[in-house]
Amino acid sequence: MSLQKSTLFKFAELLADCKRARLTGTRGAKEIFNLQVMDCEPSLEFLPKEGKVIDVGSGGGLPGVVWAVYRPDLEIFLIDSINKKCEALKEIIDELKISNVKIFCSRSEDFAGLHREEFDLAGARALASAGVVAEFLAPLVRVGGKVLTFKGEKVHEEISEVNNNWKKLGLSKPTLKFYGGESKCLVTWQKISQCPKEFPRRVGLAGTKKFWE
Repeated sequence: MSLQKSTLFKFAELLADCKRARLTGTRGAKEIFNLQVMDCEPSLEFLPKEGKVIDVGSGGGLPGVVWAVYRPDLEIFLIDSINKKCEALKEIIDELKISNVKIFCSRSEDFAGLHREEFDLAGARALASAGVVAEFLAPLVRVGGKVLTFKGEKVHEEISEVNNNWKKLGLSKPTLKFYGGESKCLVTWQKISQCPKEFPRRVGLAGTKKFWE
């Protein structure tokens, strides 16, 4: 087992043993490692050559911790809105002695208001539909950067409902890369222009009033 995978298995063990907060829906270190941690590996190819990346709605640190372990040269930000999850994740990061991670307890809308278009890549896993995730992440990414999300079998439905309105967020049309069959997909967008100042909207609007409608 490589040094990175050894570190990530220890990460899975810490997630499984965490008592402060439930950080993953999967129980047991082996199951977390195989089903959750290793599921993040296909996204590594989309990381920038240098710079800052952010994992929004990080929860148990997936995919952000995987990114940090494989790419210690990058500055990795993890944000989540639930304080007890952030505190638990901080303890795990300290235990693993990972030095290139910063954790913030914040809603993405609030964080984007303070760190607008600062990141080379913004990603999310198991957060919301593709259109909603794009609205959360687009204000965080610099022009020329990328937005990334993990999706499942409903990816075509989620993409089609937005139609060709991605430019409203300063994004290109999405690119889909399937892995592990047709049930898992990485969706990426290029940031082709600045995100309009109306984004991020106030907390709660992205999920209730779709930007494309």
